[in-house]
Formats: sequence, structure tokens, C-alpha cells
Amino acid sequence: IVLGGETLAEESIQEIFARIVEGNLTHGMGGVQSVNVQDDYLDRIVSDVQTNRRLKVVVDAGNGVAGVIGPRVLEGIGCEVEPLFCEVDGHFPNHHPDPSDPRNLTELKIAVKQLDADLGIAFDGDGDRLGVVTKTGEIIYPDRLLMLFAQDVLSRTPGAAVIYDVKCTGQLSEVIVRGGGSPLMWKTGHSLIKAKMREEDAALAGEMSGHFFFAERWYGFDDGIYAAARLLEILALREATPDQVFDELPKGVSTPELKIEMAEGEHYAFMERFRERAKFPGARVTTIDGIRADYKDGWGLVRCSNTTPCLVLRFDAADKNALERIEAAYREQLLTIDPQLKLPF
Repeated sequence: IVLGGETLAEESIQEIFARIVEGNLTHGMGGVQSVNVQDDYLDRIVSDVQTNRRLKVVVDAGNGVAGVIGPRVLEGIGCEVEPLFCEVDGHFPNHHPDPSDPRNLTELKIAVKQLDADLGIAFDGDGDRLGVVTKTGEIIYPDRLLMLFAQDVLSRTPGAAVIYDVKCTGQLSEVIVRGGGSPLMWKTGHSLIKAKMREEDAALAGEMSGHFFFAERWYGFDDGIYAAARLLEILALREATPDQVFDELPKGVSTPELKIEMAEGEHYAFMERFRERAKFPGARVTTIDGIRADYKDGWGLVRCSNTTPCLVLRFDAADKNALERIEAAYREQLLTIDPQLKLPF
């Protein structure tokens, strides 16, 4: 819900719900307009973003709405595009359109290899999130994409704030600082990130879910298609292959998002107990969104999902031994709260 250019979240949505329940509504005459902005959208991006060499890209829209315009945009900036599941079908017959789940990138990996493409691009159902796979089949997680975006944006806006959510790697802040920027960790949730961007006048933001927000050269909202165009522009400027470019970025050992399903509302109650009782000696603990424990060689996180009744966890470390140690610390603390909890790690 957007009101006066502001995306509503948390208390604002609860206030609307309360007004509906109470019947506290305004009556009057309004109007509805239907405008096709596809050509304007395409022209706006193509007039600003261009690749200086032709990259071959497989685009998997997962039968979501990005299939209508995404391939056109990437062709418009100078790429050779091979469409995959770009026919819009709300039954999603091929796979769920969620690029944050590695299982949904299987067909894209195969297509990139078979077609000898430079890169694979995946969008979610409504086109505001981005997923990326390389020719070697590696998934480039969004926090590492944000490293590349930050380096590029900060080259033109030194000193700017770059915001990232609590699920991103600790190495990201180091990249932002080295690039001359000001890193800021914030709560997960696209509406919360957008609000924080306005508050901090940030040039760039991103989430581990694949939302990217460019205020530099764009309008500060999350747009997977635009983010893909900016990524390809950056990669085309380098003589190295995309795989080589990504290999230059800091990389540790990490898990994808892990989820523990719970009954409606139970995850909030569990998180309250966990926040009160969990102890992580030797770690810097952050509680802006769940419990994140940062050690010198890695970190762990558990938080409540904003959208479904589950706990979301992620772990990231310098090496496998450190990752297993941090996982063990969280496992012990979680099972202390509920010994019957079924853990996905």
C-alpha cells in the first residue's frame, strides 16, 4: 500500500485495519485511471543504462509478470536475451517464482550452461526481486551483488549511505567502507528499508531476499528488472568474465535462508522467549530485527518472518569450521527454549 509516495508498514497498516473494523471511513467521489506505462518504463531505463559489450543472458521470469517487460528491457540495453518461462501464467507451472530458493534456479542453471550464456537472471512473481546464477552454476547471493552495486554507486557518490538488512554478510560493510561509503544495517522488509533510505538519504539499499533499491540514477524503490540492467551494465564494463568479477568479491561459507514453520503467532511468542534467555558469549549481539550474533569469523541470525508464521535463520562464516561452531551455538540456544523444535540445520 502506497500513500502519498510512502509505502505503509507495521503501525500504519494496523491503523488502516482499525479504521476498517471501526467503520471510521471517509466517503466521497474518487476516480480510477488505467495507464500502460511499459513503453515509458522501457525508454526511461534504456536512455540511461547501456552495456558497452554484448552479453548473452538467460532470463527466467518463473511465469511471473516480469516476463512481459524484463526481456525487452535487457535487449534494449544491448544484451542478447534467451527467455525462459517468460509466458505469464499465474498457475506457475514450471517452478515457484522465488529466486531466493535455490531449488527454483535449477532450470536456469541448466539453460545457462546449455546455451553457453554469460549469466542467468531470475525474477520473482511481481518482478521486484532479482536472482543471479553464473555460467559455472554458482548462485550469487544478493548480499554479494550488493557489494558490486555499492562499489559502482560509491564511485560517483562518495560518502553516501548504503543500507542492508540483518540477513546480509558481515563482509558487506567492509566493502562499503573501503568504497568510501557509510554502511547501515537495518530491519528486513522492503517498506522498512525504503523508509530508512528516505530518513538517511541513502544512495543504495538491498536485502538478502533479492530486493535492491537504487536512489542514484533511479527512484529509490525495489525493482528487479532495473537492478538486472544495472548489474549487466557493470559487468559489461569489465574485461573479465562475470565469474571472474564475482570471484574478486569477498566470499565466505554461508547457508541460504533456513525456515522453521510454526503455528500462526507462535513464532512471535518463541522469539520473545529466545530474546530474553539466549546468550552468545564473545559475540556482538544486534536486536534490531531478531537476534544476530556477530563473531570475528562469522555470524548467525534468527528472526520472525514478516509475511509467514515461521522463524528465519541464516549463518555465514569465514570457513566451514566457524560456520559449524556458530550453528551449534544457535542450535543449543534454540533447543533450550523448545527441545522438540525441528531444526533445518
